[in-house]
Amino acid sequence: MIRRAFIVAVATACFTSCAPALLKLPAGPGGPAADARDALIEATTACQKITTLSAEIAASGSAGGRGLRARLLTGVARPASARIEAVAPFGAPLFIFVARANDATLLLPRDDRVLQHGRPDEVLEAVAGVPLDPIELRSTLTGCAIAPDVEGARQLGDDWRVISDGPTHIYLRRDPHAAPWRLVATVHPSTAGRAEWRAEYRDFQDGVPRTIHLAALDRQQFDLKLALSQVDINKPLGQEVFTVQIPRSAEPITLDELKDARAGVRKN
Repeated sequence: MIRRAFIVAVATACFTSCAPALLKLPAGPGGPAADARDALIEATTACQKITTLSAEIAASGSAGGRGLRARLLTGVARPASARIEAVAPFGAPLFIFVARANDATLLLPRDDRVLQHGRPDEVLEAVAGVPLDPIELRSTLTGCAIAPDVEGARQLGDDWRVISDGPTHIYLRRDPHAAPWRLVATVHPSTAGRAEWRAEYRDFQDGVPRTIHLAALDRQQFDLKLALSQVDINKPLGQEVFTVQIPRSAEPITLDELKDARAGVRKN
């Protein structure tokens, strides 16, 4: 039997009242936003300069309908590298996830199991509920756009702009009116087999968020608060950071087994 510990560091009952409230995003067709390019530049200049980011992340909330708390040591680098290590209170890590481009490895040291050559978004979704590849993870942690298109940008009132970023929509806001524009939310539409979800950003320091809220439209799927600390930006991260030493004794685990383990957490 696969040990459940790699999914959560501390599992507790979690009621709806413990979940942070979502932003009330403006709705409606709006009108053309002639200033969208300038607003986007102001909101993303700092994050677009980030080539590497490492941080300790305190994750709390719920995934699969169960409460969780975890401490994650995380690093991301351009163009498409990522590492997440779930630290246990003592002993070996709960899991180590590394990915480069479209190739991911997940090591479960306490179970001596390993998944190799998986799709990063599928592997991360299996262990944490959130479907992100390395580029999307870096964009999410830095509160940045990937490939925005300002041509169809919309103005929703004086202080909101909505811009397409591939299939997603990014929301820019200034509050109060004289404040700089911030990227405060990214909405990812539903796709085959995946529900709509969003990322929200708060507590900016030097143009980069320190608090991130990830929530699926069905908040039973995942509803997570990420608090970033010990943040290092643009410090070299060697390729060894994005590799993991696999013990010879480690036995393979499949993506379906990981998904079944998460289902077991929900049931039990």
